[in-house]
Amino acid sequence: MAEGLRERKKRRTRQYISDVATGLFVERGFDAVTVAEVAEAADVSVNTVYNYFPAKEDLFLDRSSGVVDRLARWVRGRDEGEPAARAVLRELRGEVEAVSPRVGLFSGYAAFMRVVEQAPALRSRLWAIGQEVQANLEAALREETGAADGDPLPQLMAGQIGWAHSTVMAVIGREMAKGRNPREVSREALDLLDDIEDLLSEKVLNYAVRGAE
Repeated sequence: MAEGLRERKKRRTRQYISDVATGLFVERGFDAVTVAEVAEAADVSVNTVYNYFPAKEDLFLDRSSGVVDRLARWVRGRDEGEPAARAVLRELRGEVEAVSPRVGLFSGYAAFMRVVEQAPALRSRLWAIGQEVQANLEAALREETGAADGDPLPQLMAGQIGWAHSTVMAVIGREMAKGRNPREVSREALDLLDDIEDLLSEKVLNYAVRGAE
């Protein structure tokens, strides 16, 4: 369905407020900037800011809604005959090869992380997002395999798949925080993905094959 004028205007307003807030946070630090100051700088009311962003942390981590179900979405969208772990590795490899900002490969990452490191509230939110990612992945694996609630295997597999994803993301984050070139870090992350795939057992790599009886 095509985006209507009203929806497009709301999306642009939301993005503008987020961009203004991010600029202030990078310049002065997350804790030093109030929501009222963001509203003033964006020329909107405080209520408008809260209409788009329920919490101050959402102003900075405004793309987190697309992250919490990413691994689960990759699993549910895997190809016929493709196992869950291989689907996640394939999708992650594609993001890394594309030098995608969605995996932290962008030139402003160091400034982004400085804001996070100085703000306990943002670090706490990122931890919570990580927990949501893992819970959603486990739920998807249970649903896709028809596993019973008491079956520990989906949780164990989610842990292995989540480890692979978080390890790559952590290495990218560490290297990008040094101000390195995104393409150089991308190449190193691709080598790391090869090493991770070698380390994962066949049981993990061949779990939850789409279309398997």
